[in-house]
Amino acid sequence: MQLIDPDHSFYRPLWIRIAIVAVCLGWAIIEASTSEPFWAIIVGALGIYSAYKLLLTYTPPPLKEETETTVAAGEPGDQEKDPE
Repeated sequence: MQLIDPDHSFYRPLWIRIAIVAVCLGWAIIEASTSEPFWAIIVGALGIYSAYKLLLTYTPPPLKEETETTVAAGEPGDQEKDPE
């Protein structure tokens, strides 16, 4: 089970991925400064996980047009059959 699906088109822009990580880690700092260590650890772990998935190991999914042309070109019905 994935908590974050990095193949979703929502995560393509870099600023969205950075904003998600910044909000999580910023909220963890707020929780730590208000003496709530349980929530600080939970949100901090979520921030670290999102940084790993969205910044360190992120590979952008192919654009929709590229996928459609690749699938259309690779369909077995498009190739002519050998008369042999």
